[in-house]
Amino acid sequence: MSLKSDFELTARYNQWMNVRLYVAAAQLDEAQWHADRGAFFGSIAATLEHILAADIHWLKRFAAAWPSLASLDPVRALPLPPLVRGITFPELARLRHDRELVDAALIAFTREATDTLYEQSLRYVNSAGESHAKPCGLVLRHVFNHQTHHRGQVTTLFSQFGIDVGVTDLSALIPEL
Repeated sequence: MSLKSDFELTARYNQWMNVRLYVAAAQLDEAQWHADRGAFFGSIAATLEHILAADIHWLKRFAAAWPSLASLDPVRALPLPPLVRGITFPELARLRHDRELVDAALIAFTREATDTLYEQSLRYVNSAGESHAKPCGLVLRHVFNHQTHHRGQVTTLFSQFGIDVGVTDLSALIPEL
């Protein structure tokens, strides 16, 4: 399996899981949505906002490195959000809208990108002002892994409210041979 086909599957899985999380989030009342549950970012709202903000930061770096990739145009148009470090009070509707836009851009990016691009160096400056040059494919792997890590926390927080998001396994999307 090529990196391209692997990332295409991972992007679809990412979108599938995010849809499930936002459907679950719609079942919460305002107090539950913002409740400090002792997670890294406190609340479900802040954790989902953190995932989205980090994705936008990374995708803007990809967009800057490869300006000819049309798939990243929607991300180019987004403002650069602050990186979430604790409890915030985002609105579910805004987060869901931006999440859907970013997930669609990730899917489009993995369809447009090639294995050759994934082998290229992504040069960027992080939020601490440090310069880096890392293989694009490994950085994209980090983006997806970061989401998976924090989505695991969110599914635990949902279970504390008695909400089951259902199957979360990537294997649910892996085609049969």
